[in-house]
Amino acid sequence: MAYIVIADDDEIVAEMASDVLMDAGHACGWVSDGEAAIELLGWRRPDLLLLDQDMPGMSGTTVLRKLRGSSDFYDLPVMMFTAMSGAEDETQALYNGAQDYIRKPFDPKFLVWRVNQLIRARDERPQHLDLKEAVLRQSGQAPLHLDGKRAMV
Repeated sequence: MAYIVIADDDEIVAEMASDVLMDAGHACGWVSDGEAAIELLGWRRPDLLLLDQDMPGMSGTTVLRKLRGSSDFYDLPVMMFTAMSGAEDETQALYNGAQDYIRKPFDPKFLVWRVNQLIRARDERPQHLDLKEAVLRQSGQAPLHLDGKRAMV
């Protein structure tokens, strides 16, 4: 089971996706704009964010850029969720840091399959580290334990 947040200004689509994902065994909630998504992330870090690319106010693209520039959410898995069509939109989403992209209207089975793939891929990676700690570990300068030995990288 994963904790999933959906940010979509189309409440019908957000509720349908939430219901589909809850029926698949995930905990799921949704918000209707980018500002609310950022605020919700401050309370609890989800396992996955389904993010509508084109929302009024703060767009999904802007939210994604903020996340990728944040030391707390630089590695949060994001699936862009949009009615926009075209290879340029998909390329832009992936370039901005999304791990996946799904178009609306969506097939419920396909949505569950793609979400499960993304969750499974994330489970195989180490859990979230603060950005400073991740950089230190990658550079071989992991913090010292109390016994004076370096932490395992």
